[in-house]
Amino acid sequence: MVVLNKIYTKTGDAGETALGNGARVAKHSMRVTAYGTVDELNATVGLARLHAEATMDARLATIQNDLFDLGADMCVPDMQNDAEAEYPPLRMTSDQVARLEAEIDEMNKDLQPLRSFIVPGGTALSAHLHMCRTVARRAERLSVELATMEAVNPEAVKYLNRLSDWFFVAARVANDNGTGDVLWVPGASR
Repeated sequence: MVVLNKIYTKTGDAGETALGNGARVAKHSMRVTAYGTVDELNATVGLARLHAEATMDARLATIQNDLFDLGADMCVPDMQNDAEAEYPPLRMTSDQVARLEAEIDEMNKDLQPLRSFIVPGGTALSAHLHMCRTVARRAERLSVELATMEAVNPEAVKYLNRLSDWFFVAARVANDNGTGDVLWVPGASR
């Protein structure tokens, strides 16, 4: 259980922050940059939810919770000691990835195949979901880069990869099941 009684602690005033295992690292470390981008993505999903209803809103709410799980996973780097930890860290699982895949397949089944790239836009929800997609891609790139330096849960990287696909398909659904997609016309502005 998290208890936040005091919001400012002054412990980060010198440019360091604490990871979930208590280790102090620079606020500009790759790990903090990666999970900070996951936090940014979560805020972006919150904006998209302002335009979502029913099933889409419920799915986005689940994704927001997953993103907190992902941040918790990424802020505890020492994966080889998970089993011995007094409080085992929360880790992303293959079930979370599989849920995204099932939702992508369900949303995609009624969409027409694309014959062009999509220009982000259309409805407000679709535009916000495209923004979520691009932030998810950035979080994935940073996580992959982090994985070249330190241990990263492979399911966390898979989740981010599927999530950006999820946002792409959801953006099409939000554009009247793709009929309102704005298609790229190569060279149209020449």
